[in-house]
Amino acid sequence: MLEFKYSAVQFFKRGDKMIILQGFILLRLMSQICLAQDTSLDNLIADIFKTGENSISTTQSSSVLEKNINPKLSPKYQSCGNQRECVPRWLCANDTINSSGENIIDIRIDTGSPCKYLELCCDLPNKQKNSDVPLTPSETPNGCGYQNPNGVGFKITGAVNQEAEFGEFPWMVAILREENKLNLYECGGALIAPDIILTAAHCVHNKDANTLIVRAGEWDTQTKDEIIPHEDRYVKAIAYHERFNKGSLYNDIALLLVESPFSSQSNIQPVCLPEIGEVFNYNRCYATGWGKNKFGKDGEYQVILKKIDLPVVGNEICQSNLRETRLGQHFNLHDSFICAGGEKGKDTCKGDGGSPLVCPIKGEKNRFKSAGIVAWGIGCGEENIPGVYTNVAYLRPWINEKLKLWKIDSKYYTL
Repeated sequence: MLEFKYSAVQFFKRGDKMIILQGFILLRLMSQICLAQDTSLDNLIADIFKTGENSISTTQSSSVLEKNINPKLSPKYQSCGNQRECVPRWLCANDTINSSGENIIDIRIDTGSPCKYLELCCDLPNKQKNSDVPLTPSETPNGCGYQNPNGVGFKITGAVNQEAEFGEFPWMVAILREENKLNLYECGGALIAPDIILTAAHCVHNKDANTLIVRAGEWDTQTKDEIIPHEDRYVKAIAYHERFNKGSLYNDIALLLVESPFSSQSNIQPVCLPEIGEVFNYNRCYATGWGKNKFGKDGEYQVILKKIDLPVVGNEICQSNLRETRLGQHFNLHDSFICAGGEKGKDTCKGDGGSPLVCPIKGEKNRFKSAGIVAWGIGCGEENIPGVYTNVAYLRPWINEKLKLWKIDSKYYTL
């Protein structure tokens, strides 16, 4: 955001006369800013994930993207009154956002405020250079799968569209594909070890590992001003199931090994894996993603990570319900699938492929394991038509085999 400290008019003294020099064409600049704000949701996704035709990738040769172009330069903030500036909420001492989540922000757009929703109009004497919110958890999680139900650093209100808290599901990642200097959003995935991603085979089948980038710690794709930054890593290797069927999507599972481990941050933590053959029928579980909210051309990709609570449906009931669709009476649900959903208006849709379905661990508060991976469905959010997910527990032996070959310690994803 441009900062106008005084005015677009500059004054120069020449003898006893004052000559007014018009320094900036203010009207044009303001029109450009307004146009930038009047952008469609798809374009906002394209700008952050670099999916647009004219976007230029900022990916560097290293596996981690640069976060600060010049850390020695002080950031410029927009004025919001006399001796007041819009600064990130966690940098204002009189309303410090802390790691306990005591502060609440409203993610709905307030057109009457000059500050963005992640900013606070702060008195200049109260500005801070550094955040009080630590990058790493104040208490190191004793294992995998711990949710942050109140978010990290702040808690949101006004979440009318099932928005997740910042860092609520710290295992959620976005998989991007680099092509012709563009980063294209491919699908979702889940972190199960510092350098291992669990996703769907249909997302990465026949893809070149060198063209894939994994982004962890993402939340709002419309901004890079989150309290803790996301991290990007290039993919080093891909393993997908040898019996993956790209037509029927049987055994729709894949593992990605990234070039270097992700940092252990409050918004970047692994999820647990289920036991072999574990059953989750009738549990209410969470699916997360940035996919479309509707099927077809009317659907829009989500800006802030969404969460949907869904019931796991037994395979016999799921198969029976799916036979009532265009799949017909002879459809058989493969053992490598589980089903969840069937509630009106609640489902995973296009763009959610590869994202995790996580179910609560019995006897442990706010702790989850990956029960499924978003695979396919008939329509989106139709009543009595569940979505179909890869059965992680059924395919756990394959996961164990691949991770053993890569010498990945099981402590990261087991209870």
